[in-house]
Amino acid sequence: MVEPVQEYRLVLVTGPSGAGRTTAINALEDMGYEVIDNLPLSFVPRLIEGPSIGRPIALGLDVRNRDFNATALIELIDRLTQDPRVALEVLYVDCSASQLIRRYNQTRRRHPLAPAETPAEGVEREIDLLAPVRVRADHLIDTSEMSPHDLKAELSRWFDRGAATRLAVSVQSFSYKRGVPRGVDMIFDCRFLKNPYWVESLRALDGRDASVADYISSDPRFVPFFEKIRDLVLFLLPAQLEEGKAHLALGFGCTGGQHRSVAVAELLGNALAEAGWPVSKRHRELERRAAAVLPTHQGEKA
Repeated sequence: MVEPVQEYRLVLVTGPSGAGRTTAINALEDMGYEVIDNLPLSFVPRLIEGPSIGRPIALGLDVRNRDFNATALIELIDRLTQDPRVALEVLYVDCSASQLIRRYNQTRRRHPLAPAETPAEGVEREIDLLAPVRVRADHLIDTSEMSPHDLKAELSRWFDRGAATRLAVSVQSFSYKRGVPRGVDMIFDCRFLKNPYWVESLRALDGRDASVADYISSDPRFVPFFEKIRDLVLFLLPAQLEEGKAHLALGFGCTGGQHRSVAVAELLGNALAEAGWPVSKRHRELERRAAAVLPTHQGEKA
């Protein structure tokens, strides 16, 4: 049976107001994307009902969209992911709450979710609203310390079809309790490794901490496991590049998505970067936790 040919490369661009979404949309337009900003969510499926326009499409979606809500956007992502004609990528342009508030105070603009209140209140509401969308992103770019030029350069590395870049790699960690992340090409199960959760001094830490990584690597099964994965991925990357693939996503799962999967993802990401491959790292459960406590922290700052 012949598989349907993907006719559309579609990039959904979202993120909190003031983070740089408009800059991202403009940069993608300069790269040759067909750009549509603030299209109502209900209109998006109609884009793929007609003939392909022959170039990739970038859609800007945020709280200003007429029928925007996080649930509807997630349902749209799921629908497009299941469509064999569509190669979908979700780009989330992020920024710290303090930096967003500073930007709004500098420009004296009203926040779209708090037109009669302070920007801080609007920022808090929007970050809370977008939290479930953020964890579904394929590409997460934090612009807190970026200039517009820096953001454009980062986007060029990931999305410029004409740039002479190498295959970009995304390394992600996750918890099996919450299901596997969407859009991952290869998944590795880390649940057989020694679990730092059962060590009281390590329980509250995560896999980015050196003591946690040392504990996991002390498992006699760790070294052969890691070396086989590293060698396999380094073997496959040139072959994937030759096949014309622009992005490869690797997933590492464990029970809670806090210790083992995070540590292995960090170590492999570092190894691939040392070998010269562009790598981004995502830790889904750590991001979920950070998003859950963010409104409380914002309230304390206010």
